Amino acid sequence: MIRAFLALDLPDAQRAALRLQQFLLPLPGKVEPENFHLTLLFLGEQPVAVLEALHDRLCDLRLHPFALTLQGLGLFGGAKARVAWAGVAPCEALDQLQAKCANAAALAGVRFQARKFMPHVTLGRFPPPDPIDQLRLERGIAEGAGFRSGPFTVSELVMYESQLGPKGARYTVLARYPLAR
Repeated sequence: MIRAFLALDLPDAQRAALRLQQFLLPLPGKVEPENFHLTLLFLGEQPVAVLEALHDRLCDLRLHPFALTLQGLGLFGGAKARVAWAGVAPCEALDQLQAKCANAAALAGVRFQARKFMPHVTLGRFPPPDPIDQLRLERGIAEGAGFRSGPFTVSELVMYESQLGPKGARYTVLARYPLAR
């Protein structure tokens, strides 16, 4: 069994912009910049044969490269925030790519939890902060609401393996899938 996900890698300029946002926010737990990515579909634990079937389908995927812009900041968890993120400007091509990935995964036999696609890059994960730290975090997110980085060209998607460890997840590229040119 392999714990895997499909995602977009980010160019160095976007990684640098996200790292600056991390620095500006009072985050209790930060994602390492080399782990920044935009998840299209979390696959969970899958047998190798299922991932191979998905690989074959993704090799046949035909979409054109497209421009994407990171935009805005936010928190997941409401009054008990657990995740800080950078958002993505609305992009029909991104939505189409995610839907094609979900369809390919379903046809390959991947069982995954269907949920509304909320494109984002995770900046930090942490236990819910105390009320004062929560207010500081919310203020920092509000001050960074105008964050924008890009546009940059999305020219491939990546299948990653996610290995959980005591220092967090470690991601390894399993395959890259260039978008048609």
